[in-house]
Amino acid sequence: MFLLLAELSDQISVLNVFRYITFRTGGAVMTALLFVFLFGPGIIDSLRVRQGKGQPIREDGPQSHILTKKGTPTMGGLMILSSVLVSTLLWADLSNPYVWVVMGVTLGFGLIGLYDDYLKVTKSSHKGFSGRSRLGLEALIAGIACLVVALVGDTAFATSLAFPFFKDLVVDLGWFFILFGAFVIVGAGNAVNLTDGLDGLAIVPVMIAGASFGMIAYLTGNEVFSSYLQIHYVVGAGELSILCGALIGAGLGFLWFNAPPAAIFMGDTGSLALGGMLGAISVAIKHEIVLAIIGGLFVLEAVSVIIQVGSYKLTGKRVFRMAPIHHHFEHLGWTEPQVVIRFWIIAVVLALIGLSTLKLR
Repeated sequence: MFLLLAELSDQISVLNVFRYITFRTGGAVMTALLFVFLFGPGIIDSLRVRQGKGQPIREDGPQSHILTKKGTPTMGGLMILSSVLVSTLLWADLSNPYVWVVMGVTLGFGLIGLYDDYLKVTKSSHKGFSGRSRLGLEALIAGIACLVVALVGDTAFATSLAFPFFKDLVVDLGWFFILFGAFVIVGAGNAVNLTDGLDGLAIVPVMIAGASFGMIAYLTGNEVFSSYLQIHYVVGAGELSILCGALIGAGLGFLWFNAPPAAIFMGDTGSLALGGMLGAISVAIKHEIVLAIIGGLFVLEAVSVIIQVGSYKLTGKRVFRMAPIHHHFEHLGWTEPQVVIRFWIIAVVLALIGLSTLKLR
């Protein structure tokens, strides 16, 4: 739609507004939100009928979950991904390669998560897709995406890693950039996946990170603003703001149904895809390290699992009462709303710190 309206703007001056990324980002937010509101109830009803018992609940988890969450359908990521896709196709410049790279990662990770959710539901077990096979497919998708980013980007900067808080500290990783970028994307996808354990816990920090990276993408893709802020200019990166807008709109719509008590869970279909999306955007706009700051909550969740597993294998003892760490706080007596809202606050603080890197140089 954007390309058509852009051509018509030469004859109809009022259509010039569609050339502005800010306007189209707002349109993407509203389109994605409206899509979820219109089709969300039907998707939820269909999944509830098809899944029967809904998403399997971990028996070793908090006992309250067995009582309150049993029978809730999963795969809610389908409504998020479909709305993001529709909104992107309507509002983004489809001639921009970064748009296709990020959407490719998002949909690819979404399909992997969908298959994982399908196995869990059909087997009535929280164990789904083989971990090694899943990681292998994720790494393949992420590696291809990073290769494309390296090929279409500015040759002087395409394979480089920029460090926040420093004006000119840039390290050219060469072709190692593909491995590094793939690690960032796969790590982000699985970190968000681990965070998705309580109603609303993952989607709000994802939207906060999406809004932050939408702003960074816009500034990075604008030669004037990037020069003023002394951040590295990436041609075409501003178009990714529209995908971030679509993510925010879809996330708001999903949260309407995911607010406690959740009518649906996003499942691996959504969490893996949204994490991969954030990772791919950070790689495309050269803010991979900033993702670790803004998405620090996801890093914390992932690290808690690594520490728990490592400690148990080495010493036979657990550091946390349960991992990921949000379950640890539940076992300490925090209610689910307390955990969720306090983690949201942490996500906001980390986002502000991450955004401060744009100026503190």
